[in-house]
Amino acid sequence: MSTSTGTRGVSVPTVPSAHPAEDTAQTAQTAQPVPDTDIAALLERGRTLSTPVLRAAVDRLAAPMDTVAAYHFGWIDAEGNPSAGDGGKAVRPALALLSAEAAGAAPEVGVPGAVAVELVHNFSLLHDDLMDGDEQRRHRDTVWKVHGPAQAILVGDALFALANELLLELGTVEAGRAARRLTTATRKLIDGQAQDISYEHRERVTVEECLEMEGNKTGALLACAVSIGAVLGGADDRTADTLEAYGYHLGLAFQAVDDLLGIWGDPEATGKQTWSDLRQRKKSLPVVAALAAGGPASERLGELLAADAKSNDFDSFSEEEFAVRAALIEEAGGREWTAQEARRQHAVAVGALDRVTMPEAVRAQLVALADFVVVRKR
Repeated sequence: MSTSTGTRGVSVPTVPSAHPAEDTAQTAQTAQPVPDTDIAALLERGRTLSTPVLRAAVDRLAAPMDTVAAYHFGWIDAEGNPSAGDGGKAVRPALALLSAEAAGAAPEVGVPGAVAVELVHNFSLLHDDLMDGDEQRRHRDTVWKVHGPAQAILVGDALFALANELLLELGTVEAGRAARRLTTATRKLIDGQAQDISYEHRERVTVEECLEMEGNKTGALLACAVSIGAVLGGADDRTADTLEAYGYHLGLAFQAVDDLLGIWGDPEATGKQTWSDLRQRKKSLPVVAALAAGGPASERLGELLAADAKSNDFDSFSEEEFAVRAALIEEAGGREWTAQEARRQHAVAVGALDRVTMPEAVRAQLVALADFVVVRKR
């Protein structure tokens, strides 16, 4: 990655220029998106094949953890009544099934891996919501808000344990290899969350540090998702590692879009508050890139954020105050730089697929999912 230096002398990775677009999702667009029905079918297949196994795994939990987990997954409401809540995008299960097919196996071979990755992902969400103080996820109150912090911690821990149990009880060499990859990805995910929290209390974070954090927090688990099915299907390490490269860079593209949505996303679509990441003082890519860019808007933003870090009444800030910070980030170039970074990471991810021999239909579907990641609005 080449770099350019702003007026502060801070090196910022450069990416090919692109024209600003009108909204966050369009700004991150790389290529013409595939028809929604194609993506919907891929995601629905992952959800349909993995959900029964996921439900059976959750049923193993002792009460009340089974009920709390069911609420988190959207299967019941806060009163315990059946619910058709939003269970998330199901990108990771879809990738795990395609991963198995990339290795020449049936998609069903990837189901234990899909469920294991989904359990780890939701373990992280339960803990992240509590640590970040998020009160809403998927348009509903978060678990810690409804059932208390202790249950959020316990259920998260239980889901992590279930993920490894599910793989290891397969009793095969391939399952052991898959569990090793999942454990490594989980450790990196936790590293990334620790970095994310520590950055909230620092005035300055470099773009390189931010990308490393997001590679750990998001890239590692997506990388695992897109290799775990292949490993269960008997793929060698070279194939699995190359698929992981696709997943890792796709994760960085995914997170770059998330960072855009965390500031400029529509609450109706994201299920989170307006200016969500600014309220949490997150050093996300748009913020870090804006601070590194130099110029009047960057300088003013730095002054405001430094004052915010020392403020005792930050929680009482008005919508207008957050809007000012968002406008300065955009004026300094942080929004457009992040959109370009999403496009660049998307291109690197798709390029990695050229190094793996797989059915052409599977390759096309992996490309389609990569396109979906950078065009989504939630």
